[in-house]
Amino acid sequence: MPSLLVHYGRVESEADRPAKANRHLPVPVGRGRPPTAAAAASPLTLGVEEEYLLVDPVTREVSPQAQKVVAQASSAGLGDRVGTELTCYQVEARTEPHTVVRELGEQIRSMRAVVADAAGRQGLRLVSSGAPVLGQSVPPPITEGPRYAQSVATFRALDDEQTACACHIHVGIADLGRALQVSNHLRPWVPTLISLMANSPYWSGRDTGYASWRVMTLARWPISGPPPYFESPAHFDDLVGRAIEVGAVMDRGGLYWDIRPSSHVPTLEVRVADAAATADETVLFSAIVRAMVATALKAVDAGEPAPRPRPELLRAACWRAARDGLSGQSVDLPTSHLVPAGARVDRLLTWIRPALRAYGDLGLVRFGWSRLRAVGNGADRQRLAHQRRRSLPDVVDHLIAAASPPPAYR
Repeated sequence: MPSLLVHYGRVESEADRPAKANRHLPVPVGRGRPPTAAAAASPLTLGVEEEYLLVDPVTREVSPQAQKVVAQASSAGLGDRVGTELTCYQVEARTEPHTVVRELGEQIRSMRAVVADAAGRQGLRLVSSGAPVLGQSVPPPITEGPRYAQSVATFRALDDEQTACACHIHVGIADLGRALQVSNHLRPWVPTLISLMANSPYWSGRDTGYASWRVMTLARWPISGPPPYFESPAHFDDLVGRAIEVGAVMDRGGLYWDIRPSSHVPTLEVRVADAAATADETVLFSAIVRAMVATALKAVDAGEPAPRPRPELLRAACWRAARDGLSGQSVDLPTSHLVPAGARVDRLLTWIRPALRAYGDLGLVRFGWSRLRAVGNGADRQRLAHQRRRSLPDVVDHLIAAASPPPAYR
């Protein structure tokens, strides 16, 4: 990960921020208000990592040209904020740290536009989806490099289905102990976040029957899914050390828990979401995650104990969320009763409403959530695109149109 991410744990100054190339572009869900004085005094920083897929515009299949696209996007202004991923089909791009969600949204849009333009100059298109819709993606072409080679040697066929793209949110928390306590408070909400952001119903030419197949592919890994309840930093260090000792992970950077303290920057990283089809959804998710962290920090400071759902039920709830997304049922923790998935999102938003209001993001989130309720999440919209003509190429075209503004060279 590039060195610029070390800034996530502090509030950046105006001098730290480069000029935004597309400051004139509005964020449609950006109906936010200025933060309250309390939130403005000690704002939590936000940084986003997005992973994209490259597709051929004629066949609509994934195309292994990531290194060329990364080189073009880097030279076009993203520098070390763009890079390769495990497979040659994927590109990762990263924002700078922000304290204002509207500004974060502007940079996400600009970042997507640069990568889409770089892809276009290679005769390709960019899509943002948790999994490839079309293409022979198993086994995938692996990006060259010692770490990727070590991953293949260690995890073998598990890497075969890692053409999977996520959206990772970093929230600045420098203290490991507090980060782990926040993780404890957030972990019961992992299934709700899966439902909200599910965007991978198709895999290599077939409907999987799941809203998020990416979640299911990651569930096979030895250290993945909802994180454990951590008693202390020592507990965390001991568990991670033992996982490394037995070869379940290569190092701390290989922890695939849905929530984890970052191994290289002072942040708590929420990794549960599929890559979002649109920039608006990434902005919505970012605002929700920061409010969740702020709400959990308040609970930690007040000495409130974190809920402790049984690990088996939490994992089952994640499976149900990956299958049903927003259109079905969700497991209500800790009761284990089934409720409409949207009801769990409503309950989450009720929990974090004071933090959303404090940051001036309440209107933004209300607008974004009402839109998702009306048109569906990414998985719902992919299936809708398919239903019109029973055409998977139509799904890819839908994702191309959703991912970013048209490239400037067209």
